Amino acid sequence: MYTFKTTNKKVFLTLLISLFSLSSFAQDEINELFKANAGDATKLIQAYMNPFFKGFGYGLNSGWNTTGAAKKFGRFEIRVGLTGSFIPEQDKTFDVTQIGLSNAIRPADPSKVMSPTIGGDEILGPTMKIYSNNVAVGEFTLPKGAKLPFVPAPQVQASVGLLKGIDVTLRYVPEMDLGSKSGSVNMLGGGIKVNLLRLFAGKMTDKIAPFDLAASVGYTSLEYRLPLNVQKPGSNYTNQNLYAKFTGMNYEAIISKKILFLTPFFSLAYQKAENNVELRGVYPFQIANGVYTDLTNPVQINGSYKTGLRANLGLQMNITFLRVFASYSTGDYKAFNAGLGIGIGK
Repeated sequence: MYTFKTTNKKVFLTLLISLFSLSSFAQDEINELFKANAGDATKLIQAYMNPFFKGFGYGLNSGWNTTGAAKKFGRFEIRVGLTGSFIPEQDKTFDVTQIGLSNAIRPADPSKVMSPTIGGDEILGPTMKIYSNNVAVGEFTLPKGAKLPFVPAPQVQASVGLLKGIDVTLRYVPEMDLGSKSGSVNMLGGGIKVNLLRLFAGKMTDKIAPFDLAASVGYTSLEYRLPLNVQKPGSNYTNQNLYAKFTGMNYEAIISKKILFLTPFFSLAYQKAENNVELRGVYPFQIANGVYTDLTNPVQINGSYKTGLRANLGLQMNITFLRVFASYSTGDYKAFNAGLGIGIGK
């Protein structure tokens, strides 16, 4: 018999499948980036993973609202949604000479400097040579892309109505162990939506305006931990893991009109996303052929992304207690959002 925890776990295993695929990338592809020094490894990992960090952060900001109407007092809804952010062409590759690498790592062929990001094609990047005192002492090949069709991000949330056209939303998933190769995840966030017309006009709203207009703000934080296994010949390092924290702020204005059981909606949103990614533990870095140095907690990546205004156009369908919704967004990363909800009342 399935428990809620088991079902929730399966939802996250599905929605975050590309994030969990980092286990194979970290142990196979990203291992190749542990060369020369921590500074260069940080820059290479950031350049390679940048579209994933960006798309996932944007996705966390999505799915807050599918109507401008606020729920009446005590009415509630629980929903699960998924946003898929499409990686633009310019973020599917990066130039290894433009990311600030030191002289310790250089392209073996100066004419081959473009490398795929995680969203790029499944082809290997250029060969890089490792230098010590300006003498080549080793080489490695940058990893191939995963050719992600989109970057998925989940939303699991519950909303309840308060007084005067206000409702609040909670996003929460307790820490879940997803298996020894997939790590663990938890999510926490909250939001508030105000139906502006109902707040100021009260019960007269339905008579003076044929639509609903609302403003909202929402915050989401998701933490992910992934066990790693980066070794050198004859070693047995333990307690290696990748820690990632994604946060997002979303400010949104929504207008909608209910027509029978359908509610088309349009919104304009301003959002900000941040990520903090760390490699924790002791890792061997290859500084020459067969020569390694151990570094503790060697990589920390912090990113902040602002999208400016993002337009969303979508539709919600109400069938008794069931809600089905879908929308499409424009912005730096175009995206779709879709999901299901169960609620009582409007």
